[in-house]
This record gives sequence, structure tokens and C-alpha cells, in this order.
Amino acid sequence: MGCACWTEAECKVAAAAAAHAPAVFMAKDSHEIDGCVWSPGPVIVGAGPAGLAVAACLKERGIPSVVLERAGCIASLWQLKTYDRLRLHLPKQFCELPRMPFPAGFPKYPDRRQFVSYLEAYAGAFDVRPRFHQTVVEARYDAAVGLWRVRTSEGGREYFSRWLVVATGENAEAVVPDLEGAAGFRGAVAHTSSYKSGDSYRGKRVLVVGCGNSGMEVCLDLCDNNALPTIVVRDSVHILPRELLGCSTFGLSMWLLRWLPIRAVDLLLLLLARLLLGDTDRVGLTRPRVGPLQLKLLHGKTPVIDVGTLRKIKSGDIKVRPALKRLTQRGAEFTDGRSEEFDAVLFATGYKSNVPCWLKEAEGFFSSKDGLPTRPFPHGWKGERGLYAVGFTKRGLMGASLDARRIAQDIEQCWKAELLKEVKSFTIFPPKQKQQSSSN
Repeated sequence: MGCACWTEAECKVAAAAAAHAPAVFMAKDSHEIDGCVWSPGPVIVGAGPAGLAVAACLKERGIPSVVLERAGCIASLWQLKTYDRLRLHLPKQFCELPRMPFPAGFPKYPDRRQFVSYLEAYAGAFDVRPRFHQTVVEARYDAAVGLWRVRTSEGGREYFSRWLVVATGENAEAVVPDLEGAAGFRGAVAHTSSYKSGDSYRGKRVLVVGCGNSGMEVCLDLCDNNALPTIVVRDSVHILPRELLGCSTFGLSMWLLRWLPIRAVDLLLLLLARLLLGDTDRVGLTRPRVGPLQLKLLHGKTPVIDVGTLRKIKSGDIKVRPALKRLTQRGAEFTDGRSEEFDAVLFATGYKSNVPCWLKEAEGFFSSKDGLPTRPFPHGWKGERGLYAVGFTKRGLMGASLDARRIAQDIEQCWKAELLKEVKSFTIFPPKQKQQSSSN
């Protein structure tokens, strides 16, 4: 695409960028001309923990960035789409973002509000100021000028940059399955992204579809608020205690992996879990044949960290049912032939990436099916032509922090190389002075 197809403003922005004028390249702020914004540093899409981490790592290296966020706050998933009782499942030292630990006064497992306050302090410490209410509708690489063009829905604004960092993550959009009979169900239907507490479900029979960490914790919260929950367990699932032998299960696993192969660590974890939790198969929670760490490594499936739900299942306060066959007007039918009545259905069916909806011409790097990088960890952070991904490792905040450092380091190398090239080509004396100097 040449300038003939562009607006005058687009041509001005692209010309300045393509020319790499020293004044523009070394600038710390973006430049806007009639809705077209030239960013001297990367454009980062997403102001969650991953996007903040990249922006902070870049800022520490003296590289500016523009962070675009569709919501009106940072970490919108944590602030707007999580339940009140949520806590980090891992100790805080495993959830820190680069260059800033959690406050010493925080508990071992910070709650949702504490984690959000940490992220806000993090953004403030590194002067990361996202542009809120900027929903990206399209991003594509323009080979004519060697720039990424990122268009937002608000005001028709378009951003130009040599680098694009996709930080929208694995949990951008809620997944709600298309179940037979759902349209005819007379009760309330919701996704756990809109669930805050069980207070509004007191005395109600609630069917929770999904047995991951969210589904299990929501069931526990419903119990604590005198609701009557039933959880659908369609597949096998690993349940582990949050702590083993006086330390976190995750921390113990990481320590053991220094000395033992992953299969041996899995066997030890399952033995200890059996001693502490008993045989989960007896209550309808069948364990997979593959160990929890191997399953996470191979398929990205996270084990459930038990925070009290299993005790409620054993006592009968939470019922376990097999896969759901269909919803009926008053309840649900299950694959074992059983039918029951329910007042509400909560889908704890997780989230998915939305990258295929807006990122164009990046099929080799991002999958068009699931919106995740096609290369396995640890190689999924860098694509071609200045394209990067952060927050897609299926390894939580630790994985995002690791990729954020890699991305910032990689961009810094290119930044310094371009800066050196511009300095070398920059004429110290203006042409007039040079002519006068030669005539003397």
C-alpha cells in the first residue's frame, strides 16, 4: 500500500517513521496528526499484568511505549471479572512482576484487592500510563513502510509503530458452551466472570458447569452463603492441597524438580496428596493417568488447588455429577441418565484468546483456531517483523514476567542499533556552517 491510498495525515506520520529522523526516533512521546499516532517505541495491546510488565521493562531501558486498553482500568480481568474471595493460588514470590516485589506486609497468598493494589503501585512506580477505552479492532503489518498499523474503534484513531506487543493474554473472552436446551431453561444463567459472591444465591439450587479452580472455589463460596451447589465434572482432574510438608505445593514441586525427573516428582506429589486428601475417585473426582506436572507441561491443564472445596464434597454439601447432557426447563439431564431441578446455572468454563478477531496476517505466529502462539514455550514470545506475544505461556505470572524481560531486551537491541545508525548519519554541522567552513 503506497501513500496514494492514504490520507494526508497517514502519509505524514509514515514518512517521518520511515525516514527515521533522529528527532522523531529519539523522542520519548508519541506524535499525533489528525487521529494518526506515531509511537517511537512499541504499541502494547492490553494493560493486564503482562502488558504492564513489558512496559515497565522497556521504561527501565529508556524505551517509551504506548499501552492500549479496552477497559477503563488496568488488570480489568482482576478488577471486573473475578469473584470477591479470590486469592492467588501461588505464594506471592512466584507472582511478582519484574523489578518490584510485593510489599512485605502482604500475606503469603494475597487476595484480589491486594493484588490489584500491587499492580496499580507497579504501574505508578514505572510511570506506565495506559490509554483506556481503546478497543483494538484491527492490527496489520504494512510492508510498504515497515510499520505496524493498529486501529481502534474509539474516534477512528490509528497507531503506527515498528513493534507490536500482543498482551491480551489467554483469558480475553469468556467461553460459554452452546448447550442443548439452554434457551428453554427458566432459571438464571451466567458465566463466573460476572459472579461476585454467593449472597444472591442463598437457598437456591445452583448447577456449576466446570471443575477447574474457578468452579471449585465458586462452589465453596456458594456453600458458605447457604446455597445448594452441584458441580459438573466431565473429565478427570488432579486435585492437590495448597500446601505440603509446611510449604506451598508449587514451591515444593519447583525445588524437587532441581534434583528429580518430572515423573518422580509427580509420583511423590500424588502420594502426599493421597495421604492428605484421600482417594478422590470415591467422590467422583477421577485423577488423570498422567501426573499433574506432566499434564501441565504437555497440555497446559492446571491442577486444582484445594482451598476447602473437597471437604464440602465429602460431607455432601457439594454434589458431584458427570457430564451434562442437556438443560431442561427446570433443570438438567446428565450423561448417567439422572435428571435434577435447578434454580440457576453458572458456567465456570474458562476463557479464550481473542487475537484472531483483530490481528491480521499473523497466522504463522498465532493460531487462527485458539489464538495462541503456535510455537511451544519457551519459543512463543517472538514472531516476525517486530511482533511479540506476552501472557500466552500457560505458566501464569511467572511465564509472563519471563517473556516480558525477553521482549524488552530484544527491542532494546534493535532500538540501540537504530539509534547508533542515526547518530552516525547525523551531520554535526548544518550545511550552511559546513560551506562557510570550507570557504575559509
